[in-house]
Amino acid sequence: MSALRFAVHKTRETLQIYWELVRIMVPVTIVTEVMSRTGLIDLAAPALAPVMELFGLPPELGLAWLTGMLVGIWGAIAMIFTLVPATSMTVADITVFSALVLIAHGLPIEQKIIQKAGPGFAITTMIRIAGAIVYAMILHHLYATTGWLAETLDPTWIPVAASTDWIGFFGGLMEALIYMLAILLALAWGLEVLKQTGIMALLMKILAPALRLAGIKSETGQFTAVGLFLGISYGGGLLIREARSGNLPPRQVFISCVFMGFAHSIIEDTLIVMALGADALGVLAGRLVFAVAATALTAHLLRSIPDEAFFALAFRRANCQSAASL
Repeated sequence: MSALRFAVHKTRETLQIYWELVRIMVPVTIVTEVMSRTGLIDLAAPALAPVMELFGLPPELGLAWLTGMLVGIWGAIAMIFTLVPATSMTVADITVFSALVLIAHGLPIEQKIIQKAGPGFAITTMIRIAGAIVYAMILHHLYATTGWLAETLDPTWIPVAASTDWIGFFGGLMEALIYMLAILLALAWGLEVLKQTGIMALLMKILAPALRLAGIKSETGQFTAVGLFLGISYGGGLLIREARSGNLPPRQVFISCVFMGFAHSIIEDTLIVMALGADALGVLAGRLVFAVAATALTAHLLRSIPDEAFFALAFRRANCQSAASL
């Protein structure tokens, strides 16, 4: 009976998350369609074109990334194929765009969580956006030079099917919402299986050496690993409690948060963009390598910054009891 109660609780919890996403996706999708049909997107696209040119992407996708940064991954997904037909994109295109969104999304909410752990909102947000831009540019030039992933995109599911009338549009939207519910339920139960079978703990142990390479020590490694697999809400939430106790070195807290900004919720978020057609090597393996390297560079630069400058620019002293160094 306890197993049944747990199953009901888990399903109800997933449905609550689904409802929150629906409240985001439906208005964003409808507003995007209205903007598309009235020509507003055609007016906005040129202003965003220079940014998207850095990644070899259609200028219209600039609006989708902006929405993703403000709202979250599902906000960006709601717009992608409304703005640009899937058949006009390549696997390389969706992989590059996914890299942008995976690193820099939901910034107002997620960075507020990070801020409560101590690191400054503005500086960690800028680091995260800069990381997204740099990694997406690396992928773009790699694919453009080698010709990899140049095949036309054929996504497993398309959030909103293109249609010439509003009846078809809403039909496509309803179909997308059904797909989204199925994906969320599968992800929720899949993650629960990984946790209950101990596979999640094993994965965290396997990744411990990589975290050390990034400059993250054991005292914050476990929290970083939780954020890596389960998301900033979980990892950041644990860090908030520990950081306020004064048991963690502030610079280690900062480095941990930087890493989680580059790579978090790697199972759920990665599977979502792979369902759109993104390549696993680019959105998972490459992103992890980039997160380790970029965080290690950040940790190296922090070592040369005096404590007073660090606390003035990057960390709220009130959130800690000591200024322990790396």
